[in-house]
Amino acid sequence: MTPLDKPLKRELMIGEVAYTLVLDPDGLKLTEKGHRRGVALRWKDLVSGDAALATALNASLEAN
Repeated sequence: MTPLDKPLKRELMIGEVAYTLVLDPDGLKLTEKGHRRGVALRWKDLVSGDAALATALNASLEAN
C-alpha cells in the first residue's frame, strides 16, 4: 500500500453540484467546489465510532 503522507484532492459530482474531497493523514474534508467551509471528519473519530456523534452535534449547531 502507498502511505497517505500528503493531501490527496479529488473532485466529485453529487447530483448537479461539484465538490472537492481532500484526504490527508488526519482525516477527510468535503467542501463545495470554490468554497472553504465544509464537512471534516478525523480518521480517529471514524474508527472509534464518534463520527456519528460528531455529525449529529454539528448538525444541531448549524440548525440553531
